[in-house]
Amino acid sequence: MTNNPYAVPPYEQPQAPEPYGAQPRQASRAVPRVLSALGGVLLTPVALGLVIYSGSQLQRSLAQYLSVGEDPLSLFLLVLGGVLLIGVALLGALSGIGPMVGGLMWGVLPGLTFLLSPQDIMRLTYDVTGASLGTGLVTWLVMGALFASGFLLIGSGLVGTLSRRRPNRV
Repeated sequence: MTNNPYAVPPYEQPQAPEPYGAQPRQASRAVPRVLSALGGVLLTPVALGLVIYSGSQLQRSLAQYLSVGEDPLSLFLLVLGGVLLIGVALLGALSGIGPMVGGLMWGVLPGLTFLLSPQDIMRLTYDVTGASLGTGLVTWLVMGALFASGFLLIGSGLVGTLSRRRPNRV
């Protein structure tokens, strides 16, 4: 016993709450990250390829006929490629890794490679892709559109990641 009149016996002291006891367990983010990454790596080149090829065909049609209505298949492929690019950007809702990897791998890196060695990349592009897709791809590379598309996809991945981390405030 102590001589302190204000001392509280140990059984009367309030219990301190457990610091980590009542927190809910968070679900694993591995599956959404893998799905998003696979979608970004596989869908991005298909989407960009459709947009580039159909744009090249429509440009050729416009030069020949002064109308893009002569090639409805290219118009359809252009819209389909755009929808697939929206799908890649929406993968950022699962995990930002998909659009970021797709944009880096299929937009920014080819754009940087072209800036460093344009003649070699143009030669390789025509050898690998052929005339129709090669012309469109080289046009996109020269204009910087592929580079910009990559940065836009990286931005959509960052937005998805940051919006998940932000607390819900109005």
